[in-house]
Amino acid sequence: MRQVLAAAVTTAPTEVTQQALGYPSLFLLVLIGALVPVIPTGALVSSAAVVAVHQTAPFSMVMVFVVAALAAFLGDIALYWLGRRGMRSKNGSRWLAAIRDRAPEDRLAQAQEKLADHGVAVLVLSRLVPAGRIPVMLACLMAKWPVRRFARGNGPACLAWAATYQLIGVLGGSLFAEPWEGVAAAVLLTVVLSVAPGLWRRVRSAATR
Repeated sequence: MRQVLAAAVTTAPTEVTQQALGYPSLFLLVLIGALVPVIPTGALVSSAAVVAVHQTAPFSMVMVFVVAALAAFLGDIALYWLGRRGMRSKNGSRWLAAIRDRAPEDRLAQAQEKLADHGVAVLVLSRLVPAGRIPVMLACLMAKWPVRRFARGNGPACLAWAATYQLIGVLGGSLFAEPWEGVAAAVLLTVVLSVAPGLWRRVRSAATR
């Protein structure tokens, strides 16, 4: 009995500390990653899900999902709002320039075509396709979508994105006994998923040439 109580005393603060530091950190990193698309936010969500799988708190998985989806949504809305300000300005803005720099002409043309054909539904897919978010966002800006219309489509997109990468983390965490092994597997899988489409396009272009 003493051993059980001692174990509970020593392990409980560890989970509490992880949650107290982990959720705010996840929120800030995903938010910053949405504004500055250089942080692998998908890998962060998957890693957080792996840690949540090995915790005993009943709502840890729900918290990871809510925090990740909310941070992604707010970051996207902020970036879109800043992009709209740049579109209205005669001199543009550095935020609009950053969006343009990350949207190649061919990807932008595809995004504009799909946006004209399918509308809001394209936003959901853009969040799930690696490097697809920024071209579609720029297409929405060029189509002069108001922030409210963009938000209506971006909400389900962020929910689907958070659920997808959380599922990757759950699968990785359930396969391994140690959390760090699951984190490594989840990060590796998300990196592969993000790199594979670009490699496939290069192979196809090289084959056509």
